[in-house]
Amino acid sequence: MTDLHSGLGEAAAAAFASLGLSGDFGRVTASDRPDLADFQCNGALAAAKAGAGNPREIGQAIADALASHPLVKSARIAGPGFVNLRIADAALSARMVELAADPRAGAARVAAPRRVIIDYGGPNVAKEMHVGHLRASIIGEAVKRLFRFRGDEVQGDAHFGDWGFQMGLLLIACADEDPEIAAAIEADKPLVDAEAVFDRISLADLDRLYPAAAARAKTDAEYRDRARRATAELQAGKPGYHLLWAHFARVTREALARDFHSLGIDFDLWRGESDVDPLIEPMVAELDAKGLLVDDAGARIVRVAKNDDKRPVPPLLVVSSEGSAMYGTTDLATILDRRRFFDPDLSLYVVDQRQADHFETVFRAAYLAGYAAPGSLQHIGFGTMNGPDGKPFKTRAGGVLKLRDLIEMVSDKARERLRAADLGAELSPEEFEETALKVGVAALKFADLINYRGTSYVFDLDRFSSFEGKTGPYLLYQAVRVKSLLRKADGEGATAGPITIAADAERDLALTLDAFDHTLAEAYDRRAPNLIADHAFRLAQAFARFYAACPVLAAPDETTRASRLSLAAVTLAQVELALDLLGISTPERM
Repeated sequence: MTDLHSGLGEAAAAAFASLGLSGDFGRVTASDRPDLADFQCNGALAAAKAGAGNPREIGQAIADALASHPLVKSARIAGPGFVNLRIADAALSARMVELAADPRAGAARVAAPRRVIIDYGGPNVAKEMHVGHLRASIIGEAVKRLFRFRGDEVQGDAHFGDWGFQMGLLLIACADEDPEIAAAIEADKPLVDAEAVFDRISLADLDRLYPAAAARAKTDAEYRDRARRATAELQAGKPGYHLLWAHFARVTREALARDFHSLGIDFDLWRGESDVDPLIEPMVAELDAKGLLVDDAGARIVRVAKNDDKRPVPPLLVVSSEGSAMYGTTDLATILDRRRFFDPDLSLYVVDQRQADHFETVFRAAYLAGYAAPGSLQHIGFGTMNGPDGKPFKTRAGGVLKLRDLIEMVSDKARERLRAADLGAELSPEEFEETALKVGVAALKFADLINYRGTSYVFDLDRFSSFEGKTGPYLLYQAVRVKSLLRKADGEGATAGPITIAADAERDLALTLDAFDHTLAEAYDRRAPNLIADHAFRLAQAFARFYAACPVLAAPDETTRASRLSLAAVTLAQVELALDLLGISTPERM
């Protein structure tokens, strides 16, 4: 099933080929003057520039060739050689009938599916999720859903931060605070007894202990050395430390999974730095055997700079002068680990744009080592979510906002907005709370995803939670509006039927629906969920215009009513698919 945009492009390419010109000149785009045309082809100007002749003459020949095509209602020359194209009503009608019968609402799958790893989230053990994790989680989830929907085999990995010096700090902090924990770490007793002691430690305890321990380690050399010894003993497999560390990881993951899930974010993998620790020593030996390791002031590095680099690219520090593996070493081992258990064709790292240089270095080292095919590792960077001062978002007190507090904040605002708009009054208390959460999450996620990921934006809860304008709640309201219409039609015994496009508002809606597959393909290629968010908004707007101009239940005849009901049903299916790709779920009622 080919969308009209693609079909028209193929026809234009054939028209250029019939003139002995490259079919590449037949590229068709949505018209920037929808009052004049649905699509336009500017290839005549490019062909003329390449020496093919007069642009208007080429354009007229293309228009003449396309005028009789079944997809084309009219083909007219404009300006210096633009070809303006209108789609035939019969073609639009046939396309909408196809969409109505398609559970994917017109969205195609990729021709050659790939195995894809998406690395996003990046939570750390012993810390609650905070607002700094939000963009990676929201964007990463949308990219994962898009790639999976397009047909790829996808694994989303939280890439858990669960190893290293911070673990040593927590181990000694817990032991110092509770003598029973200290005894359980050292005593030779059944593990079940130690587990009972360790179970008293909550995530709130860890969240309280870590900042104090980290601060003390900066000024207290003896304390810092104890933490280093504890880290080394943990990594050497000391049973008491390992069991306590496993408890840290378990309670943290349970809380993180809950908070992530409330935002519609779920990981397939919770692999962490600890999973690749056993790979590091043999990997370092392999890098050495391949001649990639270079001694540098007591450290060991891999040089990744190229002669044609336009700017300096630092080497990958693999082993520090103190003999320890570094952050980049773990990332390199993770690439090796993923190759062994999943063998991905593509790995996408959804991480803050400020880490671009780090990933450039790691990726180059991976290519040199043969751990990944060149180009198969990509950093999907993003900007920051800022406060009104233009700086990364903080609490009013200046601290980092925890994710669960942010979720409660947007839910509270959603409750307030629902009541102010006199919505949700017919819902049970449980349904109202569920709807408020969905509205709040939609406000939060859509406000992020409507922006191109590379840009930063200002968090404005009042604007984002409005039921008017380019917001998540507006989209939910439009979806619920269609659901209400279809329920009412069902109650009246009205049924959907074949779609016939006639009115201008129907044409506008149909053309917007047809653009779904093209939008998904572009979003997929550019790793840009904002294109899906923008499509969902344009579709909601097109439906609002259609609903105002084209009576559905009060249509002039049964055939028109059936057609418009089908068009409404297709709209709902596509809006919900688009929102689901963004990780946003729609309520049944408001």
